Amino acid sequence: MKQAKVTSKGQITIPIEIRRALGVGPGDRLVFENDSGNIQVRAAARSSRLAKYRGIGNPKMPSGRKAVVAWLRKFRGQ
Repeated sequence: MKQAKVTSKGQITIPIEIRRALGVGPGDRLVFENDSGNIQVRAAARSSRLAKYRGIGNPKMPSGRKAVVAWLRKFRGQ
C-alpha cells in the first residue's frame, strides 16, 4: 500500500511504483471514477506518442489516405 499527502492546493505526488504501474509520466492525465464509494484511478486514453511526428519526413507529402494515393499516382506517372 502506498500513500500520498494532499497539499493545500489539492495536489499530490504519485509514488513512482504507482506511476510505473499506470504507465504515466509528466503531462499525462489520470481519470478518477467513483464506483459506489470506491474510487478508481486509471490513465486517461492518449493519442499515439508518435502522432506529433506524422508527416515530417517529407514536407511535400500530403496527409490523409486520398491525398497520399493521389500523390503516389502522380509520382508514378499514372
